[in-house]
Amino acid sequence: MTPRDPTGPPAPQRSDASPPPHEGGLGVLGVGGPGDGGPGDGSRGHRKARKRRWPRILIAVTVFLALVVAGLGGLIWQRQSSYDGNIDRIKGALPGDGAKRPGPNVTGTENWLLVGSDSRADAGTTGDGGEVWKPGQQRTDTIMLMHLPADRSKAYVVSFPRDSWVDIPGYGDQKINAAFSFGGPKLLIETVENLTGVRVDHYGAIDFAGFKSMTDALGGVTVDIKQSVYDPARKMRWEAGRQKLDGEQALLFVRQRYNLPNGDFDRIRRQQAFLRALVQQAAARGTLTNPLKLDRFLSAFTKSISVDESVSGGKLRSLALGLRHLRASDVTFLTTPYRGTGMRGKQSVVLLDGTKAKALFGAIKTAEMPEYVKRHGGGNELGTVS
Repeated sequence: MTPRDPTGPPAPQRSDASPPPHEGGLGVLGVGGPGDGGPGDGSRGHRKARKRRWPRILIAVTVFLALVVAGLGGLIWQRQSSYDGNIDRIKGALPGDGAKRPGPNVTGTENWLLVGSDSRADAGTTGDGGEVWKPGQQRTDTIMLMHLPADRSKAYVVSFPRDSWVDIPGYGDQKINAAFSFGGPKLLIETVENLTGVRVDHYGAIDFAGFKSMTDALGGVTVDIKQSVYDPARKMRWEAGRQKLDGEQALLFVRQRYNLPNGDFDRIRRQQAFLRALVQQAAARGTLTNPLKLDRFLSAFTKSISVDESVSGGKLRSLALGLRHLRASDVTFLTTPYRGTGMRGKQSVVLLDGTKAKALFGAIKTAEMPEYVKRHGGGNELGTVS
C-alpha cells in the first residue's frame, strides 16, 4: 500500500486572522505559504530551523510506517505459522525410491491423492495429533485424484468408487479401499499409480469429522437434493429441494450409502456436491471479507488435514497463491469410467472400464484435460443430487 503524503492536506485558514508566526499552514513543514521566507517573514535563522526540522519529521514518519508494516507482517506471519503448525505431516506416506512408479509428470503440473478416512471413530483420525492409519481398522470412503494444470487455472478431481475391483500390489484383486486398510497411504498410492499410470506427487487425508468442523466454521453450506430420500442406517429423512446443512447434517449427508437410487455412485456425487458447496462458501465475499470467519475456517481446515512430509509450509503457501483465483466453477468433478457392477465371490464390486479409464488418465498424464473434457463432456453434473 502506498503511504500517504506525510504532510497531509492543507490546514484551513481563518479569513479574519493571520496565522501565528512560524506555525501557519504548511510552512511549518517547509512547503511554502504564509510565513515561509516571504516578505515580512523574519530572520533567515527561522528558515534554517524549519529546514533542520524537516528531515526529523521524515525520519519519524518513516519509522512509524516501518513499525506498522512490521506489525502487520508479524501478524500475518503468526497466523500462517499457526495454520502450518496445525497440519499433521505423515512420514513415509509416499513410495520410496526403490518402488516401481510412473515417470515424472509434465513440468509444472501436480497430482494429489486425496482420501477421506472411514474410521467411524468418535474423534478425528487425521489432522492435529490424529492417527492417520491403523492397520486393518480403516478403509477409505473417499478416494480422489486431483490434477492441477501448470497455470493453476483449473482443477480436475476424479473420484474412484470405493468398491472398484483392482489389483493391489502384493494382495491381488481386491476392492480399492482395502489397499488403505492393508498398507496405509503408501500402498494406496502404489495401487492408484499402478491402476492409472499417473505419478502421485502429494497425499492429503481428512477425516469426515473435519467436514463437520469446516462446515460449522462457515455457518453451514447449501446443497440441492433432487428427491426426498430416507437413510435407514441413520434414521434420517432428506427432503427434496435446497437444504442448508450444519456440520452434523453435512456428515450424515456425505456418509449415506443405503437407499440411494444409484447406491455408491450417488454417494460419490453427494461428496462432490458437498465439496463444491464448501468451496463456494469459503470463497464467498462474506467469508473473505470477515477476518474472524475466515480465521475460523482456516483453523478448522488445517486442524482437519494430514499431508505427506514433503509438503512444507512454503509449499502450501505457494499452492494457495497459485490457486487464489480459482472458483468453484473452475473445478471439474469426474468419476473413473466403469462398466457396471458385479459379484466376486460374495462381494458386490464395481467393474471399471479399462479402455475409457486409459483415455482419462492418459489426458491427466499428458496435461491434456481441457481437450479430454471437450471431447467426453464436462464431468459430473452437480446442480442437484439424490
